[in-house]
Amino acid sequence: MSKLHDVVIQEEITGCGIASVANIVDATYAEVKKKANSIGIFAEDKTLYSDTGYVRRLLSEYDVETSSAELAFTAWNRLPDLALLSIKHHEEDGVPFWHWVVFKRIDGKPLVLDSAAYLDKNKRCDFDAMQPKWYIEVVKKL
Repeated sequence: MSKLHDVVIQEEITGCGIASVANIVDATYAEVKKKANSIGIFAEDKTLYSDTGYVRRLLSEYDVETSSAELAFTAWNRLPDLALLSIKHHEEDGVPFWHWVVFKRIDGKPLVLDSAAYLDKNKRCDFDAMQPKWYIEVVKKL
């Protein structure tokens, strides 16, 4: 099975952003982590949970564009064909935290790639179980 059909699993608790980028750019976790570290982004940094700048900057290293703002989630069928979704929103000491997942349509069918290591299946279609708050549109350059 090629990397295109596998879901990259995060290797650190705060590694969902790195894994999501890997899932978007079709790279391994180690490759994206190395690139992230080279530009000063480290999975051990807990602010990865609550700042969109890191994942945007990392995607730009791969010439991948993102929407300039976080867009409110309204419905699954209104999402673009490729997006970063924020799920599992909560606050700790007044700071917002979330988990990054990748939404994509493959042959018109919606799918969520969730890098969480504890899941039995990382390709998710249980849309009612996920409660996205907002998303960032992702545009891959050809």
